[in-house]
Amino acid sequence: MVENSSRSVLERLRAIDWSDDSAASDHANSRALLMREYLRRAALWARAYGAEQSWPFFDIAEHVDAKLQVPPDAATEGEEVLAGLAPASLKRTCRAALRWAVLRDDLPAGLPDPYEPLLLMYERGGGYFLEEYLDLNGVMIMLGNVESNASAAPFLTLAPTTLDALDAEGQITYYAKVSEGYPRHNPRGIVRRRVDESRTYGEAFTRRLRWEPTEYLKLYDLGHNEVDHVKITEIEAAAFIESVTTKILGSS
Repeated sequence: MVENSSRSVLERLRAIDWSDDSAASDHANSRALLMREYLRRAALWARAYGAEQSWPFFDIAEHVDAKLQVPPDAATEGEEVLAGLAPASLKRTCRAALRWAVLRDDLPAGLPDPYEPLLLMYERGGGYFLEEYLDLNGVMIMLGNVESNASAAPFLTLAPTTLDALDAEGQITYYAKVSEGYPRHNPRGIVRRRVDESRTYGEAFTRRLRWEPTEYLKLYDLGHNEVDHVKITEIEAAAFIESVTTKILGSS
């Protein structure tokens, strides 16, 4: 079981194209959300084990069980996969994810898997550079500190189809369509306004599980406001997308 767990993570690392700048750009939105979720989870673990000084890119398994070891073959192959990668903290997290795979079947209760969001981010366009900001080669985010990240809103909808639906060019604002019986947390639907190169697009997430053009926002601005809407976050939009996807695919 331990060997299989480590091998699974190793194969994921081996398949990553660390120099795919195009993928990093195409997946900029989802990669930023995944990195923020890793920072949040790592902050929770750092607080739980008194490892605040080691946050954010550290080997959490070392603090949970310092005697834990990756099977020798997987450790050796892992070093071959990581040869030449930078920065050093990126290699550290990859080694940590391999060790975590050994521990994962016997996790302490109450805390989430810390490395899954980071592995998904790597798979969607490679790594990062750490300077004054975290540069994800497509978007830059502030690092913050343990407390600010531990208190951040969780991003729990990690399905690839949901992540893909969040990736698009331009500045995006999401809205939930609300009315009686359809509150913000369970809206009639969601729409987004996307501004790209001075052009504005109205798009709705439909039962075809994709974004399609809609005149709703334009008509609302003109006074056709029988159905109201409220601005929501990317995380709220992701939760709706994943819920609708699950319902539709589950009923097919």
